[in-house]
Amino acid sequence: MTSRALTVGFDLDMTLIDSRPGIHACYQALSARTGTYIDADLAITRLGPPLEDELVNWFPADRIAAAADLYREMYPAVAIAATPAMPGARPAIGAVRAAGGRAIVVTAKYEPNAKLHLEHLGIEPDAVIGDLWAERKAEALIEHGAAVYVGDHVGDVRGARGAEAVSVAVATGPCTADELRAAGADVVLTALTEFPAWLGAYVSGDGGPRA
Repeated sequence: MTSRALTVGFDLDMTLIDSRPGIHACYQALSARTGTYIDADLAITRLGPPLEDELVNWFPADRIAAAADLYREMYPAVAIAATPAMPGARPAIGAVRAAGGRAIVVTAKYEPNAKLHLEHLGIEPDAVIGDLWAERKAEALIEHGAAVYVGDHVGDVRGARGAEAVSVAVATGPCTADELRAAGADVVLTALTEFPAWLGAYVSGDGGPRA
């Protein structure tokens, strides 16, 4: 284990929360409000990158900013209640606390909406930092001294590597276990439910399941 104080970062979408139902509903609502076709079924298969990266597939460049603003405005009423926690989310946060550590959330999601999700689900991290994607996630991880970052996307792996944190990948999002390993994940778990056991081994110095 690193000598750094134990702070563990978590991604949000498809790591701590199954955001597919809520995001699907919000894309449908956005389509109805704007009269623009959006294939919500397709969009939720590639969650992770910033909202604008998805909207570019459906809106002309001069309408993307307005569409993003409208999506974020509608999001609390449409998406929050429809979004469950991922299996193992609360125990994962609890395992960090039980080890004497701090749990933070670092996500590309609009920060106010990220906080609404966590509040609705009763998940209480020590800090929530939004609007950061891929390599930029390293900024928050470094600022908070994170030794570990847990995420489901190759972008999360890049963020962890940029912060020199252990990259723990969960194959619960759009990226396969092989893709996560190829991106440089140190550890690949099938699901977040496996994280407490891995963390226990990591903290004790016994290692844990490796990529």
